[in-house]
Parts: sequence; structure tokens; C-alpha cells
Amino acid sequence: MRQASIERNTTETGISAAVALDGTGSYDVKTGVGFLDHMLEQLSRHSLIDITLRAKGDLHIDAHHTAEDSGIALGQAVARALGDRKGIRRYASVHLPMDGTLTRAAIDVSGRPFLVWKVQFTAPKIGDFDTELVREWFQAFAMNAGVTLHVETLYADNHHHIAESCFKALARALREAIEIDPRQKDRIPSTKGSLAG
Repeated sequence: MRQASIERNTTETGISAAVALDGTGSYDVKTGVGFLDHMLEQLSRHSLIDITLRAKGDLHIDAHHTAEDSGIALGQAVARALGDRKGIRRYASVHLPMDGTLTRAAIDVSGRPFLVWKVQFTAPKIGDFDTELVREWFQAFAMNAGVTLHVETLYADNHHHIAESCFKALARALREAIEIDPRQKDRIPSTKGSLAG
């Protein structure tokens, strides 16, 4: 099993994250932010990555640091679990429908972090959760996982579905991209011979 754990402690948050890339999609997530927990549970369930995450953040200020630092910790855990990335499929894309919303995610598990984000929220909050924090989480995850990630919501019917379809689309693309390709299980999928960035 490709797995890793991360402990990340700052004056703003304390986070422990563990992932098993070849899991079953089981999760145990507690960030203190209900909507973020829900999104990370979707990420786990639909990527089949087992995720355990505990976060204690400065929620008396807002959820910004907790959301961003959870993305950092999970990204670092995924990168560590991938190791040299030998044998992975590397590329994947998906169109994820959720009722009247359609989101596209494309990923290159390249070692080169980059995010293209074409997702718009016209409301500032989903419940108590700031919608701008969705992008913050994705930015933190992509930069620390070492992936090139493009996310675009093509059309939408409500803001909860926009956010959830983004996480589910990432999950499905990530699941495919990090799977071991039996045709090249002992090779790094690059003519450079490295996916170290």
C-alpha cells in the first residue's frame, strides 16, 4: 500500500493527515468546519483514497487557515505516498455531473504544481462556509501534491453543487491518474525518467 502521514503545526493550525492511496475510500475527517469535512469525505469516497485528517485551527477568526492548511497537509501526504510516481497512469480527466451542474477536472501528476481555476461563485457563502475558500483549498492541494490541475464548472444550478462537483471531479480524476498502469508498472511515465518536478 502506498501510504503516508503528515504532521503540520503552525501558530494558526495543527493538522495531522494520513492517506492510503490504494484504499477503499474510507475516511475519518474532523476539521471543525462541517462543510469542509463533507467535501473531504467526498474526495476520499470517490478517489478510493483512505483519508484520516484532524485539524484544530483558529476558527474564532474564520475558516481560512483551516481550509488552506488542510489542503497543504493532504497534498503533502499524497506527494509522499506517491514516492517517485513509478507506474502511475499520470494523466486523467473527467466531466462530473451533479444534477444541473457540470464540472470538468483534468490532472497531470507531473511533479510540477499548477492550478487553472475557472469556477465562479456568485454567493459569498454556502451555509457558514466562505465560497472563496474552495479555490484556496484546491490551490494549496495542487501546489503541495505536485500536480497540474485544471478545474472548470461549465454550468451550475447552485453553489453547493458547484463546490461538491469540484471535489468529486478531482477525486475521480485523481483516482485514475494515480492508479498503477499494468503496462508500465516498473517505469516512470516520462521520457525524462523523472517526475520530480
